[in-house]
Amino acid sequence: MMQSPSRILMVSTEYPPMQGGVGRYTFNLTKELRQIGLEVYVACNEEGGGQFFGLSPTNINNSDVLLRIVKEIRPDIVHVQYEPGMYGLILDPVNPKKTNTNIESFYDKCKVPVVTTFHSAYTFRQWFSLGATKTNRRNGNATKLLLRRVGDYWKRFLNYRSFHNLNKKKLQNGQAGIVFSHYMSKLIGGEAKGDIEIIYHGAQPAPFARMTKKEARSKFSLPQEGQIALALGFRTATKGWDILEKMKVPRGWTIVVSSSENHYIKYDLPLRIGNDSNIIILQNGFLSEFDLSILFYASDAIILPYEVSSASGVMFDGLAHGLPFVASDLEFFREFSAQGLGITVRRNPIAFSKGLADLTSNYTSFRESVDIFKKKLSWNAVAIQHANLYKRNSGS
Repeated sequence: MMQSPSRILMVSTEYPPMQGGVGRYTFNLTKELRQIGLEVYVACNEEGGGQFFGLSPTNINNSDVLLRIVKEIRPDIVHVQYEPGMYGLILDPVNPKKTNTNIESFYDKCKVPVVTTFHSAYTFRQWFSLGATKTNRRNGNATKLLLRRVGDYWKRFLNYRSFHNLNKKKLQNGQAGIVFSHYMSKLIGGEAKGDIEIIYHGAQPAPFARMTKKEARSKFSLPQEGQIALALGFRTATKGWDILEKMKVPRGWTIVVSSSENHYIKYDLPLRIGNDSNIIILQNGFLSEFDLSILFYASDAIILPYEVSSASGVMFDGLAHGLPFVASDLEFFREFSAQGLGITVRRNPIAFSKGLADLTSNYTSFRESVDIFKKKLSWNAVAIQHANLYKRNSGS
C-alpha cells in the first residue's frame, strides 16, 4: 500500500452509473488510485456517482463550479478527463478564434496544478470525416440534410487548427498531460518538451468473470464451433460497422455485434444482414463489467472497422483479455499493430475479410505478443504510473 501524498480531484462530466467510455475509464482509474492509497474525489454530472456535481456539456458555468470545488476541498492535483464534447465544444462557423468549451477559464484561473488526460486528437482527414455520418445519408429531408452536412463540413474545415489549439492551450496552462499513444502525443505536440506522458488505457478482466470459452459462449447463446470476431461499442457512425453488411466472412469465423445507444447523439444504425450470414447481432444493450468480460472470453479477436479513432477502449479491453485485433488502417491502430498485437487493413469489406483470414494463419504468434503486452494494461500498473506523475507535479 502506497502512502498518500496527494489529494486528487478527478473531473469528468460523465461517471457511472452514467454510461460512456470516458466515464468507465475514470471510474476504474479512480477505484485503483484509492486502492493504492490516494484520496480521490470525483466531480461529475448529477446523474453520475461522484462526490461533487454540477458539471454538464451544456453548463456554461462549468469553470465556476470547478473553482468552487477546488476552493472547498483544496486538492493537491486536479485531474481533468478531457473529451471536448463533454465540456460543450462549440465550433464557430465564422471566427475560429471563438471556438471554445465551457471549461477554458478554469485552466486560466485555477491555482492548483492541473493534469489533463486527452481522449481526442485527430489528423485533419479524421477530423473532417466526423462531419458526415451514414445516418445522415440515410434519413430525413434530403435538402435539409445536405445543407446541414455542408455547414458541418465548413465548420470542421475552418476549426481544425482551433480544435488542436484547445488541446495545446490546456497542455501549456496545466502542469502535465497524459495520452494513450505516441500518435496522440505527436498530434498534441508535448512529447518533445517532456510535459506529456504516455500511459496506456487501463483494462483487465472483471473479477470472478473468468470462465472457459464454452461456458462464455453458452451464456450468450453463441456457436461453440469456430472463431468469433467481436464488434463492440456505442451505435455511432464512426464505428464503421456498415462494411459488415458487405463482408464475406471467412470460413470458420463468426462476427458478433454487441452495441448500445450513445447517450449524447441518438443514432439509428440498423445492420442489413441476411439470415444466412455468419454475423450475429446481440440485442443486449449496455453490458456490466462482468458480462462484458464474459463476452470477451467468448471471442477470439476484436474487429474494429472504424472510420475515425483517437484511441479505442475496446481495443485495450480486447488486448487485456488476450484478443488480437483486425482494424482500419488508422494511425492509432497502426501503432499497436506494429507491436504484433493485430492487423490493420484498408477500410473495405474485402480487406477486412482477408484480414481475418490472415489473423487465422498467424494466430498463435499474435496471441503470444498480446499475452506479453497485456501486463502493461493492469489498472494497478496504470494507477502507479498516475501516482508517480502526481508526485512529480504536485511538489509533495
